[in-house]
Amino acid sequence: MNPKAILLDLDGTILDTLDDLADSVNFALSECGHPQRTREEIRTIVGNGVLNLITRSLPEGVSDEEFKKCLEIFKAHYEKNKTNKTAPYDGILPVLRELKARGHRMAIVSNKHNDAVEGLYEMFFSDTCDFALGNCDFLPKKPAPDMVFYSIEKLGLPRECAVYVGDSEVDITTAKNAGLPCISVSWGFRDEDVLIKSGATTILHSPDELCDAIEKI
Repeated sequence: MNPKAILLDLDGTILDTLDDLADSVNFALSECGHPQRTREEIRTIVGNGVLNLITRSLPEGVSDEEFKKCLEIFKAHYEKNKTNKTAPYDGILPVLRELKARGHRMAIVSNKHNDAVEGLYEMFFSDTCDFALGNCDFLPKKPAPDMVFYSIEKLGLPRECAVYVGDSEVDITTAKNAGLPCISVSWGFRDEDVLIKSGATTILHSPDELCDAIEKI
């Protein structure tokens, strides 16, 4: 069995962060006097970093000053409340342990701010994944391939052995830009029809399917 470098998206793929994100977005919107968003609305706009999340949550036409105010309120609230309701998806941890036991090496690659990613990694995934990389100053965020290439190099395996796992159109584009096979999951932040329209070729419906899907690549 050849070990693979498995690059895992975080939010919506292995970690269900939606409720905490929604709570912090709506806290910030309320503090700034704007209408709140439904959980379903927020589900469809997460996945491409906090700037995109706040931009799309706010009404159109707000000033730069208002945007910055809402962003800072969100960041402060989320930092204090990011683990209130967040947890790995059911069945994810046993699958990651099995993949590790089979000799595969794994890294988390996320557009979430690096400090938050590292904290969540230490809390939930440090015993299965080798490291986690979030949005930082020295690499462009996904769908640019740079974070993926950096992570593969750190895992110490050739790119030919790498596979990307994610839940959104951003992840599909990231894998394409990196020249990697992509496994999409349907239990996260995007509906299956969105994944198909975005070019998904392999879509899983349960974490139990992940080991077999990895071995087939």
